[in-house]
Amino acid sequence: MNAGPQPVDDPLVRYSRHLRLPEVGVEGQERLGAASVLVVGAGGLGSPALLYLAAAGVGTIGVIDSDVLELSNLQRQVVHDSDAVGTPKVHSAAQRMHALNPHVLVREIASRIDATNALEIVGAYDVIIDGSDNFPTRYLLSDACVLLGKPLVYGSVLRFEGQASVFVDGDAPCYRCLYPEPPAPGSVPDCERAGVLGVLPGLVGTIQATEALKLLLGTGRSLAGRLLLIDASEMSFREITVDRDPACPACGARSITALVDYDAFCGISTKRGEPTSVAFESAQPAPGEVGNLSALELAERLARGERMTVVDVREEWEWQIGHLPEARHIPLNTVLASPGSVVDDGMIVLYCHHGGRSLAAAHALVEHGVERVWNLDGGIDRWSLEVDPSIPRY
Repeated sequence: MNAGPQPVDDPLVRYSRHLRLPEVGVEGQERLGAASVLVVGAGGLGSPALLYLAAAGVGTIGVIDSDVLELSNLQRQVVHDSDAVGTPKVHSAAQRMHALNPHVLVREIASRIDATNALEIVGAYDVIIDGSDNFPTRYLLSDACVLLGKPLVYGSVLRFEGQASVFVDGDAPCYRCLYPEPPAPGSVPDCERAGVLGVLPGLVGTIQATEALKLLLGTGRSLAGRLLLIDASEMSFREITVDRDPACPACGARSITALVDYDAFCGISTKRGEPTSVAFESAQPAPGEVGNLSALELAERLARGERMTVVDVREEWEWQIGHLPEARHIPLNTVLASPGSVVDDGMIVLYCHHGGRSLAAAHALVEHGVERVWNLDGGIDRWSLEVDPSIPRY
């Protein structure tokens, strides 16, 4: 049966529900079309934000993310689909956004935002949405937005709990007013380790998109000066007031005049999640240091039959997905509670999914007095990519 000619894509029809709102109308819709928003992260928080910004007709939407889509992302990162696994997230997201609204301009930035490029990238947009999942990026974005006078829409999720706020220049606080100092490395679990209810990032990311649209339209009361706390297990919402700290080095005293090394600021000595690099040699690392071992080097040394103890510190269900044949399974909580359970008179190599949990375990062993401890760089995910693709990536 012939479906007949397709209707003309008339903006008055596409945005008709906006045009009916006195707070938006034709003028407001035109304002959205002329506006730009940068979304940092095309993951759980970025997914709904990107979709709703595109649907709303925001003229230019930048999306920055250096990651490639993995199967395990699809539980919460709904801007992507199964066919996109293995492709850059920014490209997958852009395709979906264009399919939803071909009239918006999507700028794909397939790289990590850092102190060398943040001011240039952030400076090109009207509103910034923080959909990141790590503390260095959160402090980086906050400082960059304060320096440039850009509004920042913040969100975070873990397990069943979420947070959202808006940081704007003026009398309102910034992220440093809320969290003056970063937590110690490994003291706050991430979603990889602790998990997250898949729908929760959708809820928080949608709140972030709502706040961004309100800022662009100049309507409503934003979350500036308020931190919204969400408990999905109880389905409760509450808020706390956050005041600007006059002594804040970013928005108060204004002693921060340039961006810094945010990995170092957060106690991460090299790249995010990596230990201090120490070559894998027969000699032990320097006191207090953890060796850094690549997947290929571990494979070569195992093939040569070198004596070592390989320990998988992931959870049981992760172990069941796949593991190194030579590995012993000792979950991270067991290692932290009883470092002596891993003591061996040879070299000890620890690994997890991406390397973060095993690094925490490695430091616990070093503090316990164990020598010759190495962390597998990139974890079993890197092992799967470079050595044994039969182990599923998740």
